[in-house]
Amino acid sequence: QLQASGGGLVQAGGSLRLSCVASGRGFSSYTIGWFRQAPGKERVIVAAVPWNGGSTYYANSVKGRFTISRDNAEGTVYLQMNSLKPEDSAVYSCAVRQGIILQDVSRYYNWGQGTLVTVSS
Repeated sequence: QLQASGGGLVQAGGSLRLSCVASGRGFSSYTIGWFRQAPGKERVIVAAVPWNGGSTYYANSVKGRFTISRDNAEGTVYLQMNSLKPEDSAVYSCAVRQGIILQDVSRYYNWGQGTLVTVSS
């Protein structure tokens, strides 16, 4: 099971760091993705990191502003979000999959409760 935290209200240009903490075994063998869903919109992938912390993936909309990282010893994946924009406002959640990073949201599972990020202009 995954639990996302770290969301909140921040002004445009500000930063937040989200955490995705895993309970249970096997965390270090999974690809982890961060996703967001804004009101009235579909859930989309924001970033993902493979099990070994290697080549990461970022959506074009967050490249250069967000950084994903993982600490397998702590069972945690982080999403550092800088230069936040109002359009980044959404519920952010994390999920896992076995194997390579895919952009298809439906290929991820073990969704935990998300955390709300609100960016004011």
